[in-house]
Amino acid sequence: MSRDRTGTTSTAGRRGRLAAAVVAASLLAIGGCDADQQTATPGPTGTGTASGEVAPSTPATPSATATANTAPSVSSGATAAPPPPVDPADRPTGTDCTAADLTLALGDGEGAAGTVYRPLRFTNSGSRVCTIQGFPGVSYVAGSDGHQVGPAAFRVGTKGAVVTLRPGQVAAATVGFVNVGNYDEAACQPTQVLGIRVYPPHDTAAMFVPMDGIGCLRTPPGNQLTVRTVNPGPNG
Repeated sequence: MSRDRTGTTSTAGRRGRLAAAVVAASLLAIGGCDADQQTATPGPTGTGTASGEVAPSTPATPSATATANTAPSVSSGATAAPPPPVDPADRPTGTDCTAADLTLALGDGEGAAGTVYRPLRFTNSGSRVCTIQGFPGVSYVAGSDGHQVGPAAFRVGTKGAVVTLRPGQVAAATVGFVNVGNYDEAACQPTQVLGIRVYPPHDTAAMFVPMDGIGCLRTPPGNQLTVRTVNPGPNG
């Protein structure tokens, strides 16, 4: 009987030790899980340093296109008013009339003592106000080359006052055409002419007025042409 009790007791002891071992293993497993969970817990986001500290994260750089201080382009939409047109009549005077400003014409003639007097008319055909004063240069021309025939017109009288010509206005100088048939033919050597060459006062550019007539190729004993100063109006 005593062996039976001893065997029973030994069996019970072994069962108790096994149960204790199981409990201890369970506790170990639980402790290991807790340690793993603590190690796996993430820290703050950042870059680790050599001491184990965590450096703060660098803030993101804003996009270059998102510039808060950039002002939008603004178009005013305003256009400057054009300057008013300038009336040519209001432009300053004091500028000589040149060949570029003028057109020429010969008016009807009046005869007296073998000479025909005709107004040589200067019309301001330009767009500016100009002035004219004094004697124009006048001479006969002939041939395809426009060569001068005989001496130029002789100036009669004195130089007149300044004449202001607005666009469209006219001034005139009286030209005397002598009948060269009254001269000795040998002294005159009459020649058919095509017209007269005219230099406006104070200008070196020549103009031409067509006219059929006879001039002296040589220098006659008198003046085959005479000219007076320019005066206002179409008849000078």
